[in-house]
Amino acid sequence: MRKRLRMAEAAVLSLLALLISMLVAVQPAQAAVGLRVSGTKIVESGGSAFVMRGVSHPHAWYPSQTTSSLAGIKSLGANTVRVVLSGGRWTANSAADVANVVAQCKANRLICVLENHDTTGYGEQSGAVTLDAAVSYWISVQSALTGQENYVVINIGNEPFGNNSVTPNWTQATTSAITRMRNAGFQHLLMVDAPNWGQDWSFTMRNTAASVFNADPQHNTVFSIHMYGVFDTAAKINSYLDTFQTAGLPLVIGEFGFNHSDGNPDEDTIMAQAQTRGVGYIGWSWSGNSSDVAYLDMVNNFSASSLTSWGTRIFNGANGIAQTSKQAAVYTGGGTPDTTPPTTPGTPVASGITSTGATLSWTASTDSGGSGLAGYNVYREQGATDPQLGQPATNSITLTGLSPSTQYQVYVRARDGAGNLSGNSGLVTFTTTSGGGGGGTTGCGVVATTQTQWGNGYVIQPVTVTNTGPAAINGWTVTFTLPAGHTITGSWNATFTTSGQTVTARNAAHNGSLAPSASTSFGFQASRPDGNTQLPSAYTCTAP
Repeated sequence: MRKRLRMAEAAVLSLLALLISMLVAVQPAQAAVGLRVSGTKIVESGGSAFVMRGVSHPHAWYPSQTTSSLAGIKSLGANTVRVVLSGGRWTANSAADVANVVAQCKANRLICVLENHDTTGYGEQSGAVTLDAAVSYWISVQSALTGQENYVVINIGNEPFGNNSVTPNWTQATTSAITRMRNAGFQHLLMVDAPNWGQDWSFTMRNTAASVFNADPQHNTVFSIHMYGVFDTAAKINSYLDTFQTAGLPLVIGEFGFNHSDGNPDEDTIMAQAQTRGVGYIGWSWSGNSSDVAYLDMVNNFSASSLTSWGTRIFNGANGIAQTSKQAAVYTGGGTPDTTPPTTPGTPVASGITSTGATLSWTASTDSGGSGLAGYNVYREQGATDPQLGQPATNSITLTGLSPSTQYQVYVRARDGAGNLSGNSGLVTFTTTSGGGGGGTTGCGVVATTQTQWGNGYVIQPVTVTNTGPAAINGWTVTFTLPAGHTITGSWNATFTTSGQTVTARNAAHNGSLAPSASTSFGFQASRPDGNTQLPSAYTCTAP
């Protein structure tokens, strides 16, 4: 009997040993060093999920613009920057230069995706090099990257194959490149781009991704799809993303735009689905594109205060960077959870009060915890109700749908990227007007919304013009006052003239005619002195 017990004990001990060995062999992602793959997601070393929200910056071609560009990219809310490097197809970026880029990414609290652009279009474009050559470049700058695993992702080669057949093919060449990187001692999260100029229309990456992933002894490779003209419908976008999710493989949208020479990508679906699925995206690109694709510049002349239409869309639009980006937890203190609430925002100030709406502005809160403000909770009290209105990172909101001749009380609370809430701001009390619009003549109303703002600039959009009269109007004029030192730097859907600090916006040819109760909108961007937080005021609307 005792022998049988001992045999049973031995069996239990053997089973325990097997379980322990399994636990040791399959380390959880949060126990690893640096950014890691965990199922379909990317996590940081402390276990926090990280979803890339960023843009690419062409450092290899414009190194003198990198310092200001990274600061500008961060100021608009990004948590990631993808940096173009070269090993010799263009002027080579040395180990010292790479170390400086990484240091600047860290100073701006950005995760740094470093990509070798030399491979672009290999097999089809003259001058392009192999993935094997790209690996040799990474080995040459390895001294700048070792120890930076929490902050750096290595994108081995940008769009490493064109559309021509090449031997070895994408699957073999990518597997070999990953193996060489690991054998050289790289512990970083690796990113690999699809063939077909990154768009994988042949589905080579989609169909062989599992074998490539399993060839990485660390199982720490994320796949990157570039979505341009091939991805011009919601069905194509969803189908591709579905395949990777079903396979349990990690994927990011490593490049995309709102337009391209090979077709018109569906950027709205790309961004919406990325947000719904928790998939990272990196738009192309900050500034400096050649003339044939200059429309993909997000800012003019590398200036964060001069957004293009594409820049306004990706940073400030629906499912855009400002609305969805959360700063990497590593910047809150070594990856530990951020439990520090933001400071209490200032008491709101009401302006532009109409019969159905009002604009509220307040002094922005700060977040010493480092996770970055993700938005505000705005509480509107009327009688027994207390609805909460979510608002992206900003310090202004326009309330609509209010009742005429009614008193409202509003306060705000800041909410940071980790979900911590500040204290309640002071309470503002205002009463809506009995009727009419935004202070102008009967029949025309205006409500202006501050979409986003940064240290020395802001975007006001939409400025909504409504026909509040009983008859159609054919033309409208909106006037408002700019604070001293502010300058209009861009506008759309209206014609602007300025006299001193008074700005007059008149309808464009396509939006002057409004039926009763119909609305249209326009917008503008302005610059201001650093530290000046004032916004335009005294909006009025007139119509013939």
